[in-house]
Amino acid sequence: MNLSYFIAKRISFKRTGGFTGTIHRIAVASVAIGIAVSLVSFMILGGFQDKISDKVFSFTGHYQVQKFVSGNAFEESPTSTNSDFYKDYTQNQLISHVQVYAHKPGLLKGDEEVEGVLMKGIGPDFDTLDFHNSIIKGRFIQFSDSGASNEILVSRKIADKLRLNVGERITMYFVQEPPRFRRFEIVGLYETFLENFDDKIIIGDIQTIRNLNGWSEDQVGGFEIFVHDNKNLDEMAEPIYNSLDFDLKLIKVTDKYIEIFDWLILLNNNVYIFLGLILFVAAFNMVSILFILIMERTQMIGILKALGSTNKQIRKIFVWNGVRIIGRGLLIGNSIAILFGFLQQKFNIVALDPASYYMTFVPISWNWPVFFILNAAVLLVTTLVLFIPAMLISNIQPIKAIRFD
Repeated sequence: MNLSYFIAKRISFKRTGGFTGTIHRIAVASVAIGIAVSLVSFMILGGFQDKISDKVFSFTGHYQVQKFVSGNAFEESPTSTNSDFYKDYTQNQLISHVQVYAHKPGLLKGDEEVEGVLMKGIGPDFDTLDFHNSIIKGRFIQFSDSGASNEILVSRKIADKLRLNVGERITMYFVQEPPRFRRFEIVGLYETFLENFDDKIIIGDIQTIRNLNGWSEDQVGGFEIFVHDNKNLDEMAEPIYNSLDFDLKLIKVTDKYIEIFDWLILLNNNVYIFLGLILFVAAFNMVSILFILIMERTQMIGILKALGSTNKQIRKIFVWNGVRIIGRGLLIGNSIAILFGFLQQKFNIVALDPASYYMTFVPISWNWPVFFILNAAVLLVTTLVLFIPAMLISNIQPIKAIRFD
């Protein structure tokens, strides 16, 4: 048996009481709290990034394709579904889905209020599965085979301003020459908590916009592209752009709504800084605690040296002791973090103000590679710093140490 490890086990907090046991428990608690807070921070950060990104992507796709001409800031110049890109996109292994869309500005007139809005026209190919989570009341649009559907979805924010509800009919006046209007039925309310959408977007049938603009059946405002892997949008932009027709341009949604995604990156940086502070505090605590343990075990060190133990053997006793403390702390900290994550994901215990955080509860993301890397980083850093106080053992003289009280 390894002598250093055997002695380290004998002086662990389970086999000692009083001051030494208290120091061991404080050390384990400090490591456990540090790793638990770090893991929870990364789970929440990943949850925020995934939740907000999914909300944006469900509304816009990962990329948007439009006609490569200057036009109205609120409307797109028409392109065709007969384009080579649209006909051949299924052969592109990067792309999972493409859907058509168009925008048209107008005024929604309630009984007492008027609100400027932007109608987003969509077709039967719209991905309702991802967007369904944003619908809070009513249902999605049902498209007609014979003509344009008169059904629309409005945000709860717009509905509250105009005092509207599901089942009511409303008039929308479109900005064009000559001005035209349409009567719509509100069949559902959505809410993303993102001002870019909730403040101005209503969702309707793209055929309505075709009729208003005098477009043919194959003409649309643009295409929204969904890819299989949304973690590498920058790398995939060039090959997708190369598959477009010469008169089409590619817009990354992360660039179009850069303020949202820059905020997510800023959160990322904050968590990394926080992790650095946690590692520093954990390392400082382990150094301090090991110094205390060495001072408390000075007589034992003197006796071991008098019996012929080398400095290396004695150092390993305290390093093993520190590693055992770190191991217990990591086990307890991981258990706390996983328990919190499970309870929060299942019961939404911690609520949030949606006006500030774009959601009503703290989201959780299970990223097991991050769990492993974080545990490995804490174990490596804190184990390495254990050798700093352990070097003190070389300076301890046996005679003085045995007399130490």
